[in-house]
Amino acid sequence: MEQRSYVWVPQAVACVLLLWALNPGNPYGYYVFLRWVCCAVFAYLTVQAYQQKRQGWVWVLGVTAALYNPIVPAHLGRDVWTLVNLATIAVAIASVFQLRRATAHGA
Repeated sequence: MEQRSYVWVPQAVACVLLLWALNPGNPYGYYVFLRWVCCAVFAYLTVQAYQQKRQGWVWVLGVTAALYNPIVPAHLGRDVWTLVNLATIAVAIASVFQLRRATAHGA
């Protein structure tokens, strides 16, 4: 199987973790872990978008990576984080199709 078949894996990992983050009973450590993983995933996707010359996606994914930055965390309320996590899931899903399409066409 070709390596490009797995371009959706980082987004899938982020989506699963973000969905689990909607559980209000998670310990604080889970959210710290979530920040590290999401920051890494979206930074990686930012590089992928940059290599594919998808400037709009570079900005969207870069801002998303910065939002989940674990070094200088954004302190938002639970309700705001719930909305941010849901929006991030939408960004991750959309990026699967956008970055896959560019990769499939040899960009």
